[in-house]
Amino acid sequence: MQADERVEELAETFEMLGDWEERYRYLIELGRKLPPLPEAAHNEANKVRGCMSQVWLESETLDGPPLKLRFLGDSDAHIVKGLIALLFAVVSERTPQQILDIDVGAVFTRLGLENHITMNRRNGFYSMVERIKQLAAAAV
Repeated sequence: MQADERVEELAETFEMLGDWEERYRYLIELGRKLPPLPEAAHNEANKVRGCMSQVWLESETLDGPPLKLRFLGDSDAHIVKGLIALLFAVVSERTPQQILDIDVGAVFTRLGLENHITMNRRNGFYSMVERIKQLAAAAV
């Protein structure tokens, strides 16, 4: 499934849910479904700077070729954990170059999040995107 197909699937789900209370619940549910991040990965090297909440992200490589990355993450905030899951739905299990080519800002806009997420969460979200892009660039 291509990134734009994944985004459209998420957008359709968001539109089907209707109001933002339901969408927030959906985000929280997505976060609950994230695979657990090993306790050892809750460390300073994996901590995302620029987030108000505690956020940890790491990547692992999948057997290739081509080389693909899978992301793991966690947060101490339910909505943020949902944003992590949403982000992973778009970028995970892709080649590093595919990840670098994804316009995550456009995804954020397509889902209508810019009008419904606080400025601090938005900034934190883009800090997570930056960290993912750094991990992808390091794997190229």
